[in-house]
Amino acid sequence: MPKVSSVVVPYAAYLRVYEPLGAFAEPERSHWARYARRPDRPSYQDELRRSLADLLPTPPVAVPVHESGDAFVAEVDGVVCVCPWRTRLRGWQALEELADELPAPVLDAVLPPVVRRQAAQDYERWLARNPDARPWIRTATWQVPLNWFVLVSDDERRYEKGTAEVPPLLRYRTPMVQARRRVARALRTLKDTVEEGPLIDGLVDVGRWLEEFHPRSLVELDYGGLVHVLPAGELEDDHSAADVAAGVEALRRGDGTAAGEAYGRLVERWRSVRDRRSAN
Repeated sequence: MPKVSSVVVPYAAYLRVYEPLGAFAEPERSHWARYARRPDRPSYQDELRRSLADLLPTPPVAVPVHESGDAFVAEVDGVVCVCPWRTRLRGWQALEELADELPAPVLDAVLPPVVRRQAAQDYERWLARNPDARPWIRTATWQVPLNWFVLVSDDERRYEKGTAEVPPLLRYRTPMVQARRRVARALRTLKDTVEEGPLIDGLVDVGRWLEEFHPRSLVELDYGGLVHVLPAGELEDDHSAADVAAGVEALRRGDGTAAGEAYGRLVERWRSVRDRRSAN
C-alpha cells in the first residue's frame, strides 16, 4: 500500500472493540472475512496520515467523503475478530468536540466555518438514516482517560521496547465480559464513596458504549502515539491500570490515604504529557 507520508503521527491513544465475525450481518461479514486474510492491512498510523493529508487541500476535507473499508484484526481463542475503523463517523464526532479543544481563531484557520457547517449538515443527514451508528474506536489526544484503565488489569499489560525501525508498544487486551464486570464494580464503589463528577460520568459513558457490542468481543487499550511522548524508562515503568485498580480498591476499603497515594502516582506520571500539550 502506498504511504501518504513517512512522518510518524503521535500523541493519540485508542480504546478499541474487536467483534467476532458472527456479530456482523451479511454482506459485511463476508467483507471482513476476506479482509482478515489480507497480508497488507494498514496500521493506525496510516489512518492518521490519510486524515492529515485531507487537511492540506484548499478548502480542507474535514471528514472523508466515503467511509473506510479498513479494520484492525485480532484472533481470540481461534475466532477472527475485527475492529472497523469507521473513519468518517469518527471524523464527524471529533469535529463536534473540536470547538472545546481549540481557540476559535485557530479552529477557523484550520477548518473554516463554511467547511464545518457543511460537515455538520452531512452528519445530520447521515445520522437520520443511521440512528444506531456507533464507533468501534474511541480516541483521546495527549492522555489516556482514567476511566479507560478501569476496563483492564495490569496482568493484561503488554510492553515492547521497540527498535530503531519499530516504535515501542504499550497496550492492554481483555475479554468484553471482564471489562463490563470491572466497570460495574468500579461504579458501585465510586458512587458509594465519591461525589458525582467527571470520573463517574466518564465511566458510565464508556460502560454504555461497551454494552453496544457482542459479549464475546475483545477490548483493547492502546497507548498508540503516546509512546512517543513518554520517555522509554517512564513508559516501561508505567503501570497506570494497576494504580487505578489500587485506588478503587482503597476507596472500597475506606482507605482514603492509600487512594490518595495511587491518585498521586497517576498525576505525577501524566504531568509531563500535559506539560508538552500546553507547550504545543
